[in-house]
Amino acid sequence: MSKTEKDLKEAFAGESQANRTYLAFAKKAEEEGYKQVAKLFRAAAEAETVHAHNHLRELAGIRSTKENLETAISGESFEFQKMYPAMIAGAQDEGIKGAERSFTIANEVEKVHAALYQKALDNLGKNEEHDYYICKVCGYTAEGEAPDVCPVCGARKVAFYKAD
Repeated sequence: MSKTEKDLKEAFAGESQANRTYLAFAKKAEEEGYKQVAKLFRAAAEAETVHAHNHLRELAGIRSTKENLETAISGESFEFQKMYPAMIAGAQDEGIKGAERSFTIANEVEKVHAALYQKALDNLGKNEEHDYYICKVCGYTAEGEAPDVCPVCGARKVAFYKAD
């Protein structure tokens, strides 16, 4: 791997992380009543997304939808099969319950994401339309309609929002 390719990967990761961080900051600013600061954080988050997409494009990381689905399935599967189990074990060993819960919830949701991506790949070209609902508590993603109770964290239906 060339230095530039390594730099592009590092820049993509940094810009992606900045996007998510700034969105979390915006949510907190909004909760505290700082609407203008929240707006600024959201604007900066969008700019970071532009940067991340540019870097990913240079890395040839965006391919056909079929290839992108295969990549997503592989990534989600790695997370729930290898990455999160190791992280869960580490958090258990260190007795850090909050991290253990966070990793466990993410692990369960990644299984759902892999299955949804596989279903989309299996049905590619059939142009079936479904809505998706995301649990604000744990990230569980439901196809069709929100469940009455989240199967991962137990949150009620009101905790779900429809994805754009």
